[in-house]
Amino acid sequence: MERIAAALERMAPAPLAAPDFDVADAFVWHVSPDRLVPVERVNRVDVSLLVGVNRARDILLENTRQFARGLPANNALLWGARGMGKSSLVKSVHAAVLAEGLGLKIVELQREDLPSVGRLLTLLRQSRQRFVLFCDDLSFSHDDQHYKSLKAVLDGGIEGRPDNVVFYATSNRRHLMPRDMIENERSSSISPSEATEEKVSLSDRFGLWLGFHPCTQDEYLAMIRGYCDAYGVEVDEDTLRAEAIEWQATRGARSGRVAWQYFTDLAGRRGVAI
Repeated sequence: MERIAAALERMAPAPLAAPDFDVADAFVWHVSPDRLVPVERVNRVDVSLLVGVNRARDILLENTRQFARGLPANNALLWGARGMGKSSLVKSVHAAVLAEGLGLKIVELQREDLPSVGRLLTLLRQSRQRFVLFCDDLSFSHDDQHYKSLKAVLDGGIEGRPDNVVFYATSNRRHLMPRDMIENERSSSISPSEATEEKVSLSDRFGLWLGFHPCTQDEYLAMIRGYCDAYGVEVDEDTLRAEAIEWQATRGARSGRVAWQYFTDLAGRRGVAI
């Protein structure tokens, strides 16, 4: 038995050493093996360039500011229309809080790595730093059991969620699961309400629900004008309006992402690096 125990001990992975969190303000969590990789330059825009999301921006910024100061703060679910700046807002708010001189780290967690979140929380719990744990494009499909791992972040089980961690997620779905999945389970189960309560209630565990809706044409044009002013791209209003509207028509959509894609094309044609 002693030999078996010794062999199992050798096979078990060594506890993950806490990284030097002072080397960066942002990290990405990887598994196999578990590790936190620092990000030297975060892909984000200034929070002032995000148009049409003023209410969500103000609420998330204040919540994040409170958390960075060691005060109570809520987990946040940013849900709604694609390409309307949900993930951009999380990263921009983090930068805004850093600019105020508050210490705060952001750690990105991929949806497929949710089963490892318990190990990540154990690591973060040991640090004196404060962390925004960020999961982009979070949703669950049929027979997806990853949602159970999410409870470790939102509730924390017997240990509770670490006081130095808050969880922000973005999703196109308010309830994190397809509408047809909810309806199918309700219609086919013996106890319809109990069948979906566990999954649907996941979104209820977020203290903040911030909705993002499709932008108007004026907001779409204002986004592009803001980018042009910020990066020094000169274009007259008539040209910008005509080209931007044609661009959105070819894409069949109007959003912050489409606005940035048009601006990228425009900046390239004008020879301006961004």
